Amino acid sequence: MSIIRWLLGKLILFFDWLTQPKKPAHSPERQAELDEQTRGLALYQYAACPFCVKTRRAIRRLGLNIELRDAKNNPEFRRELEQQGGKQQVPCLRIENGDGSVTWMYESGDIIDWLQQRFS
Repeated sequence: MSIIRWLLGKLILFFDWLTQPKKPAHSPERQAELDEQTRGLALYQYAACPFCVKTRRAIRRLGLNIELRDAKNNPEFRRELEQQGGKQQVPCLRIENGDGSVTWMYESGDIIDWLQQRFS
């Protein structure tokens, strides 16, 4: 079973690379504005998770620079996700709010909808 999972993961990554969406051509001023707005965002994810790939593709289509945190291979990120977020589920977007509080958003569809509403 692990060989099949490994193979599927490699196929997912290959097709993601092959069909990668283009980043939009933002002006330097707009990109700096977006970078400032996304400074407090981090996506906890696994490289070959199909829902994480879907979320990363949406981030790329919007031209956002959001920190990616590998919760599968980095025990520190996995621990943060579980202890602070409440569960070990990916993708998960960690959102630092203006008042210093943190929101943990799960589900790829919810994350993508939130990003599109905020940054489109």
